[in-house]
Amino acid sequence: MTRPFAAAILVVAAVALAACERTTAQPKPPPPPPVPVGVATAEQKMVPVQVTAVGNVQAFTTVAVKSQIAGQIVRVHFTEGDEVKRDQLLFTIDPRPMEASVRQWEANVAKDRASLRSAEAALAQRRAEVTQTEANLARDVAQMDNARTQEERYRRLAEQGLIARDQYDQIRTNFVALQATVAADRAAVENAKASAQAAEAMVENARAAIRVNEAMVDTARLQLAYTTIKAPMDGRTGNLLVQPGNVVKGNDDNPLVVIAQVRPIYVSFAVPEQHLADVRKNRGDGRLKVEAQLDGGRKNVVGAMTFMNNTVDASTGTIQLKATFPNADQTLWPGQFVDVVLTLATEQAIVVPAQAVQPGQKGTFVFVVKADSTVESRPVKVGRRLAREVVIEQGLKPGERVVTDGQLRLVPGSRVDIRPQKS
Repeated sequence: MTRPFAAAILVVAAVALAACERTTAQPKPPPPPPVPVGVATAEQKMVPVQVTAVGNVQAFTTVAVKSQIAGQIVRVHFTEGDEVKRDQLLFTIDPRPMEASVRQWEANVAKDRASLRSAEAALAQRRAEVTQTEANLARDVAQMDNARTQEERYRRLAEQGLIARDQYDQIRTNFVALQATVAADRAAVENAKASAQAAEAMVENARAAIRVNEAMVDTARLQLAYTTIKAPMDGRTGNLLVQPGNVVKGNDDNPLVVIAQVRPIYVSFAVPEQHLADVRKNRGDGRLKVEAQLDGGRKNVVGAMTFMNNTVDASTGTIQLKATFPNADQTLWPGQFVDVVLTLATEQAIVVPAQAVQPGQKGTFVFVVKADSTVESRPVKVGRRLAREVVIEQGLKPGERVVTDGQLRLVPGSRVDIRPQKS
């Protein structure tokens, strides 16, 4: 019984030894399959130097339309919210009181012109009287001079006893009478001249009255023109603040409607004062490009910086800027808030897609694909962030490939299978 038992033990040992030999001879497991990844190439290209801010859209011009005269609104020629053109009729104020005023002052002018014609006729008559009295004076002076000569001659003859005393007295009386006549003629000339001057004054008064009343006619016509209120510019109307039938005051503080010009339009924004030097430097070469981003950056509107405030806000450390946008399609609307991107300049830099950069315990890094299709983890220094890319200041060279998709399954040394880029 001992031999069969020993033989069985030997058989079992042989089987176990054979099993161990088979286990030891099994091949090693195959390496893990390559990890499918998406890659992109680090590129060196010109990239913009930009400043981002939050901007507020403002109307290019805002005008509060008011009435310049008092009166009743009889008609409104637009619907609130309408887009209006320059000189388009907006309101009509009851014109009848102003029309009556125009007619009244025109009648006054006509009356003054009739008075002027009468005064001019009187002046002509006074001037004729001056001429007549001067002629009479000249005639009587000539007669007086002749009478003086006769008086002197007859006086010598009377002194010599050659003529009778009565005859000389007669000649002398005639001379004295002519002297009185000349004195009266001179007084008449002065009176006629005074009357002519008075008539001239009446003519000037009539002309002045005409000028005054003509000015009043112009004023009345201007007031009549104010009964039609027109749009001072192209723009869009706001709320209608008065209705037909309302009585308005002249130059009242409350406007009838407010018109905002939205084409072009402003976007006001502020940037930190440390960018002031760059803004001033690059603005000297021309207008700086400004983009207004809407719908989370899905829509961009391009404009240009056209205004820089003359002081830095000491409370915020920022300087106010304004950009002008054509806004032909009215994408921007007054009061709206938008993201603003101000482009100061462009410079060369290495860029990669933003999704290639990963955060790590020691900072940001990227997976670089080597020539043997394995990856290495490389720390990088990230600069400015663009719309879909980031600037790499240190850690990459142009032409190197970085992983943009599939990083979660990678470790340094992993083999990768590069998938084609999606179109």
